[in-house]
Amino acid sequence: MTIQTEVKTLLSRSLQLGPRADALTPESPLLGALPELDSMAVVAILSALEEHFGFTIDDDEISADTFATLASLIGFVEAKLNK
Repeated sequence: MTIQTEVKTLLSRSLQLGPRADALTPESPLLGALPELDSMAVVAILSALEEHFGFTIDDDEISADTFATLASLIGFVEAKLNK
């Protein structure tokens, strides 16, 4: 399973997107485009990423840019894994 697929799956589960997740591409906007993606959902997604990938995320590492698109979220995860 690729990192892209894993991130997309975690996002879908956290937001309970169901079949709508199939339409997500790396270019898909997230923050502001998905009504389910509110501040509480961001916290849930970050927790799911930490648990699944085994890294920790500090508050100062996160910005709105992290959740701009699916690609930006995937890039963030890849950067964390490469540290």
